[in-house]
Order: sequence, then structure tokens, then C-alpha cells
Amino acid sequence: MRADSGLLTVTVTVLVTLAVVALLLALALVLRRRRDLGSPVDRATYDTLHTTSLAAPHLRDGLTPGGAARATRHLRSLLGTPAIALCDTTSTLAWDGEGAHHSGDVPRHARDVLATGRTVVLDVDEVACDDLECPIRTAVLAPVISDDRVVAALGAYGPAASAGLARATEEVARWASTQVELADLGRQRTRTMEAELRALRAQISPHFVYNSLAAIASFVRTDPDRARELLLEFADFTRYAFRRGGAFTTLAEELGNIERYLALEQARFGDRLQITLLVAPEVLQVAVPYLAIQPLVENAVRHGLEGKEGTGHVSITASDHGAEAEIVIEDDGVGSDPELVREALAGAHGSDSVGLGNVDARLRQVYGDDRGLVVETAPGAGTRVTFRVPKYAPGVHPSP
Repeated sequence: MRADSGLLTVTVTVLVTLAVVALLLALALVLRRRRDLGSPVDRATYDTLHTTSLAAPHLRDGLTPGGAARATRHLRSLLGTPAIALCDTTSTLAWDGEGAHHSGDVPRHARDVLATGRTVVLDVDEVACDDLECPIRTAVLAPVISDDRVVAALGAYGPAASAGLARATEEVARWASTQVELADLGRQRTRTMEAELRALRAQISPHFVYNSLAAIASFVRTDPDRARELLLEFADFTRYAFRRGGAFTTLAEELGNIERYLALEQARFGDRLQITLLVAPEVLQVAVPYLAIQPLVENAVRHGLEGKEGTGHVSITASDHGAEAEIVIEDDGVGSDPELVREALAGAHGSDSVGLGNVDARLRQVYGDDRGLVVETAPGAGTRVTFRVPKYAPGVHPSP
């Protein structure tokens, strides 16, 4: 029994010791984590950056009432004031915090800011209401500027206004100005891309349309079923080419339309046109600019093979390269003068290449200047066109 008691004592002692060690280790881990947070300045910097990152997405579409309302919830914590407001040149977009009954006065308070682009500080006589318990007594209003125009005013409302609050409000308004300018640039980019798409649609070759209809007509008597299939392919091709929607589609949809185009061309060329299509399944759902590949294939057929005697071959390859997808269109046709290709890529007027400069410009606009077309060609040597797109890029999503 004594031996058992001694063993029990030893066991309890060991367990207590292990518990103390575990507690000390846990305490050390907590202290280490606290040290990892850095100094108060580091934590304040992190909090500020985190708050602005939360507010930024809500201004992505510009100064809309919904986006402004959601953004001001985060921006008020940066200024530490009882209330914050955003107004444009006509009305209050958002009020967040106490004293919401003051929201209708914001356009009047911001009149001078909107007219001059200078920060103003309003005192009690200009802001305070009859409610003695209302914390809204003064205001600091700073301009939100986009493209050198005052488009809105940001107001910090509270019991008192200081020089520090005025500077802080100006900095937050300056940050908001940057977000609004980015939104404006995004809209301009969208409008530019839509205009380029309209121009590209206008370049769809009347020669191709005429030849397709002529090929279909040639089968009406000899092979009515083939004529019907080709007519459906032509209808689907034109429907896709002239569809209304966003600027992006999936690689699978773009390749599907190319197959329709090639079916129509093969009806005209017969065995003279040979096609190879190699596509990695991993890249089928990658988003690409709408009508980015079909014009390149049309160039391969129209300029590469129409003037070539005998059989011509066009290959289309879409391969997986980790974070990127690579698309290659290659033909063994008559080739071209590299100088003429450079002129086409530069958008020279009178270029006979269908949409080459248009596609190159849109790729660079969406993904950056290093993402344009790479064209390898020479007279009699065929043509190879290559470009790469990231599998995931901000703001690049296929239309639903």
C-alpha cells in the first residue's frame, strides 16, 4: 500500500510538473505573438492599411450611393469622428455615424469646397442644430478630385475641429480621389474596348460572308443536309460575332466559334485546308478577350493559304503553362513581310490584316504591354502568332 502511495505521489508530481511546463510554454507563445505584432506604430500602420483595403472595393464603381455608404463605414474609423459624409455636386451620397438629421445639410456645407477645391472648416454657428445633446457641432470638408475636377466632398463631423483633423480629412479625401480616378479609368477602358470591338465587327470580311453563302448555295442541290448544317454554322458564327455582352469570354467559347468559322472555310477550300486543333483541358475555362483568336485564324486562312498552291495547314494550340495559358496560331502559307506586320500591329491605316492591331492593342490594354502578340513570319515561310494570358487576372471575367 505504501509503495502504491509513493507511486501515486510521484505520478501526481510528474503531472503537476508537466502542467506547469505546458502553462509556461503557452504563456511564452502568447508573449511571442504579442511581440510579433510589432510596436504601436506598426500596429497603427497595419490598422490603417487594413481599413483602406476594406473600403477600396466599394469605390471600384465610382461614387455610387451604395458604394459610398459602404465605404464611409470604414473611412470613419480612420478619422475617429462621430460622423462622416460624402456628397457629390448635387446630393448627399452617404452619412455614417451619429446625427443623421444633418445629412441633408451636407451639400450646403460643401458648396465652397465643390466650387473652389479647397478644404473648409465650419464652426458651431454653421453646423450645430437645436439638439444640445447632438455631438455634431463642427465640420471639416475636403475635396475629392478626379481628372482635375472636383467631383465630391468628404466631410468629417464632430464636436470640435482641429488642424490635425483637417489634415487627416484631406489625406482621406486624397485617397478617395485616387479610388475614384481608378474607377473612371476602368470605365474609360471599358468604353475603349467596346469601341474596338465594334470596329473589329465592322472588319468581318464581306469576302468571307459572300464566299460562305456561295459555298452553302453550292450544296443546296447536291447535298441538302450539308447545306443545312453549314447554314446553321453560319447563323451561329454571326450570332456570336455580333452578340451583345461583356468584353470577355471563355477560351472554350472562343474556340467553339473558331470551329464554326473553319467549318465554313473548309466547305469552300475542301481538302486544300487542313486543320489541327490541340487544346489542354485545363485552359478551357480561362477568360480571354472576346474575338481575340478568331481574327488571327482568319488571317492565317485568308493571307496565309488563299495565295498558296496545293494543301495548306493551320494549327491552333492552347496549352497550359502553370499560371498562364499560351495560344498559338500557325500556318504554312505564303508568309508576310515583317515590316508590314509591324505596321499592322501599330494600327496603320490601310493594313490588310484583319484585326491584328486591334487584338494586339486589346491584349496589351487588359494584361499589360508585355502581353501583346508575338508574330514570326517571312515571305514563303508561313506565319506563327503567339500570345499568353494569365489564368486569373483582376477584372477579367467571362460574361455570364
